[in-house]
This record gives sequence, C-alpha cells and structure tokens, in this order.
Amino acid sequence: MVEEQRARRTFIAIWTLACVAKLVVAARLPLFVDEAFYWQEGRHLAAAYSDLPGMTAWLARLGVALGGEHVLALRLPFLVLGALLPWWVMRTGRRWFGAINGWHAGSLAVLLPLVGTLGIMALPDVPLAFATVLCLHAGARLLREAGPAPALELALGLALGALSHYRFGGVLVAGTAAMLWLPQGRRLWRDPRVLLALTVGALAWVPLLLWNLENGEAGLRFQLVERHPWALHAGGLAFLPVQALLATPPLFLAMLWVAWRSVRPQRALRPQWRFLGLFGAIAAAGIFALGFVTDSERVSFHWPVPAWLALLPGTAALLNTRAMRWRRPVWGIAALGLVAALGACLAVSVPSLRAASAGSKHYPRNFAGWTPLAAAVERELAAMPAGTRLLAGDFKVGAELGFALGDPDLAVLDHPLNHAHGRAPQLRLWELQADAPPAVPTLLVLAPGHLSFKDWLDYYQGLCARLGPLPPARTVMVDHGAQRFLLLRLPGGSAPGAACVAPALAWVDRPSPGAEVPSRFEVGGWAFKEGVGLARVEVLLDGAVVAEAAYGDAYDVSSAFPRSLDPQQPHVGFRAEVDLPASQAGRCWLGLRLHGNDGSVEDWPQQPVRIVADRPGQ
Repeated sequence: MVEEQRARRTFIAIWTLACVAKLVVAARLPLFVDEAFYWQEGRHLAAAYSDLPGMTAWLARLGVALGGEHVLALRLPFLVLGALLPWWVMRTGRRWFGAINGWHAGSLAVLLPLVGTLGIMALPDVPLAFATVLCLHAGARLLREAGPAPALELALGLALGALSHYRFGGVLVAGTAAMLWLPQGRRLWRDPRVLLALTVGALAWVPLLLWNLENGEAGLRFQLVERHPWALHAGGLAFLPVQALLATPPLFLAMLWVAWRSVRPQRALRPQWRFLGLFGAIAAAGIFALGFVTDSERVSFHWPVPAWLALLPGTAALLNTRAMRWRRPVWGIAALGLVAALGACLAVSVPSLRAASAGSKHYPRNFAGWTPLAAAVERELAAMPAGTRLLAGDFKVGAELGFALGDPDLAVLDHPLNHAHGRAPQLRLWELQADAPPAVPTLLVLAPGHLSFKDWLDYYQGLCARLGPLPPARTVMVDHGAQRFLLLRLPGGSAPGAACVAPALAWVDRPSPGAEVPSRFEVGGWAFKEGVGLARVEVLLDGAVVAEAAYGDAYDVSSAFPRSLDPQQPHVGFRAEVDLPASQAGRCWLGLRLHGNDGSVEDWPQQPVRIVADRPGQ
C-alpha cells in the first residue's frame, strides 16, 4: 500500500510538472507551418480535407473559438488530449499489471519524449495517439469479458482514429493481427457488441472516402502513392538508432524486450499482456519494414508512437522485477530525454539561439520568420494603393500570413510545395489558387528557400510566364537570411510573355561557409539577374558594407543554369578584397548586396566565417 501511494504521488508530480512545462513551451513556440494550415482548414470547416480527415481542423477551430486567434489557444485542445494520454496508459497498466506497475506505466508515458511532448503542437498525431490508447484499453478489457462499456470505448477510439489520420489504418492492422493471434481475440469476432463497435469505426471513414470519391482519390493517391517511392532504399536503417535516441536507449531496449517476450509463446502471460505486447511488436516491426520503401524526405520518427504506448505497461512491470538492475538508469535517462526534448522546442522560440543555428541543417525553418514577415507585409501594404491584394507564393506562406493577419482566404500561387504536401487539391477546392495574372495591384510574397537552390531559376521563369516580368523585390532577411522572403509589388494587368525579369541569384565560392580567414581575405563567386543583369555587387560583413566587388569576370554557370537570360552572361563573376582591423577577429556573417540595372537592391543570405587575428610577424 505504501509503495502504491508512492508510485501514485510520483506519477501525479511528474505529470503536473510536465503539463506546466508543456504549457509554457506551447505558449512560446512559434507556429509550425502545418499547424497554420490546420488552422486554415478549421476556418473552412468540412468533413474531410485533401491531406487529412477532419478531426485536427475541428480541434484547431475549437481552440481558437474558445481562446481567440493566438497560438496557445490553437494548441489548447491538443494539450488537453496530450495530458490525458498518460492517464489512459496508467489505467491499462493498473487493470492488468497491478496498481504499482500501472502508476509507473503512466509515469513512463510522461517521460518518454515521443509521448511526453505530444500536445505542444496542434498536430494529428495527438488525437491519433489518444484514439490508440482508447482502443488498446478497450481491447484488453474485451479479452476478459465482452460487455457494452468496453465495446462503447472501442467504438469511440475507432471513430476518433478514423477521423484523425490515414495512418490510423496501421493501428487497425496491428490490432486486428494481435487479436487474431490470440484464441480469446478470435472469439470476439462473433460477439454482436464488438461487431457493432467495428461498424461504428468503419462508418467513421466514410467522410474521408466520400471526399476522395468526389475529388479523384487525390488524398489516397498522395498518402499511399505519390509521397512514397515504393522502391527499396536504405532509409529503414535509421529506424533503430533514431528511435533509440528519441525514446532514450535504455527505455527503448526495455520496450523491445517486452515486445520479444510477447511474440514468443508463453503460457504464463495473460491474454491482455500478450495482446498489448503483440500489438506493439507488430506495429514497430511494420514501421521498421516500411522504412525501406516509404517516404524518406519528410520526418517519420513519430510514426511508432502507437507501438510504444502499447508496450509501456509491460515495460513498467519488467522494470519492477528484482532482477532488473538498470531500473534507475532507465528512469533517469528518460527524464533527461524529456527535458532535452522540451528544451529543444523552447530553444526554437529564442531568437538568439535560433539565429546561431542559421546555415546548418538543424535550422528550424518551418518555425522561423513569420512574425517579421507579417510586420513587413503590413508596412508594404500600407504604402500601396487601397484595394491591393495579397498573394502568397506557396501554401506555407499563405497559411502563416493568414494566421498572422487573421485572413484564412489569402490567394496562393500554384507551387511544387503545395503538391509535395498534398495541399494543392484543397487550395483549388477553396478557390484560393491564383492562376491568372492579377488585374489589380498585388503584393506577391515569395519564399525562395522553400525550393532547392538549383530550382530557383526555373521557378522564377515560370512566374514570369504566368505573371509577366517581376518588379524589383524588397528582401526580408531573418536569422542572417536562413529564412528569406521577397516582397514584390505587382502593378496589375501584367503582360505574360514579355522578357523575363526576375530576382537575382548568387553564390560565394570563397571563402567557404564556416571557414577561418585572416583579417585580409578575398571574396569571390558569381551573381546574375534575369533580363536586366547586375550593375554592381557589394560585400557585407555583419550587415555593413566592407568592400565593393569587381564585377564582370568570365564565369560559366551554364552547367547549373543553362536557361539563364541575363544579358551579361557569361561575365557574371565577382571578386573583392576585404581588409579588416585586427579588432574584428571572431565569428562574423558574410553576405552580398546585389544592385540590379533596374534599380533593384537585394541582400543575399549570409554565411558564417571566422576572422582569425594575424599572428605577430605576419
């Protein structure tokens, strides 16, 4: 009894601290681009959407309806569901593994970073995970006795999951396989109450199926065909190290051991223990196998969460055995993992820390720059004629600006990104995709960094074909240009087909990013501007002009940009000598300012260099 009370108090203390920490992080973390689009979907309520069923959008709409149009209100329903998750894990553990193990399972659910961070962002994984624990709890109860209460809980979980994400289909496959594995589970298929629950769960997929039937199966084709190569690649090899890191290595190994024990036939194990372990083993193994043929470009580290939720009660029981000597390392490292995960989320909200990561592959681009962009857009619109329209270059810009400006109906250009994320059909349904040149003055907002650098010229030329020559752009630089936006004032009534004029492109060959250079060093590379060419190039250090480059050297860029129409090609090379005082030694940010022959002035993204003080005698 004393140990049970201690376990209960520990769970409540850990859960409370985690909820407070998640609330603080959720209030400070900038809006993620997918969250912004779910907000936009919530402002266009429907039964289903091109990328997802309706639940995520409905929860987002509920949040802002209750708390207003700000980030914490948007995330509040997801925080609530995330806070309830450990309680359901605890309930499952208490019922089938004993009270102490149940409270410990709940504590592990709080500390497991992949589960403990759920709810910080308004993402479909939160209702999907909650639906999973409902189904697991109900399934375990049904193995003992098929009654109306567990059947109702199963129906609720199945319906919630079907309305959350296509990936809930994997939960259904793993759950069905685990039930068919067990004799007690196979008997349930003859119970009318269970069949009724399954019917309710099946009907919850109807809105999504109807949407696909009405829209040429666009959602199904994107989720099941277009986003996945379905060809063997090495991406699946990352599953074990990535999951070990994100679940913390000792806890990850303990969960794998529980899964292995459940697959091996053991009469001593209760049916409920085997059901939960089999579900976890089948789900984890399935995701591991799919990793070798599915999408490796977008993150999928959160996919195994349902498997770990099923394995936590058995893991808590394993850790409480006398033979388990590494119990404390498991708990301690899991706690450190959760702190690290929450700290990483909090770091994204700190401008200085975010800026320090600029130029690295870890820069959180999808969180960064939206507030400065919205402020710049408002200033630009104030200086333009009344009735000026706002036009976003892609769905990310449209959704984020829409949330910041309170307008869910911003027009968006067709863009490869819209198709890569399955959002293009939805934008067309909302009649927000702009295909014709604007007839009235329009402020076009582009985010070139949303495409690979090699695709920028083709993208700009495609814009010219649709909109006509592009006017000089105002540059909005965030975090040294790691996030960079272009604001272009389109006059209205542009003439597509005229000679293309587009924003400038540039590259610094020397010094390389992160290089150590003396106080006197050379800068070189190339730069060009479609249609009109460049007049001059200035070299910047920490935003200040430190040199004027000699521009016009021969530099062949045809291998990377064979379709360039800059009239000065191939004389687009530049070189400059920077001479700094010794006092300026240290890490600096090297950039360019590109002056076009049309009067445009564009700042190019900066790269870090380290100025090394000259040694005596040099």
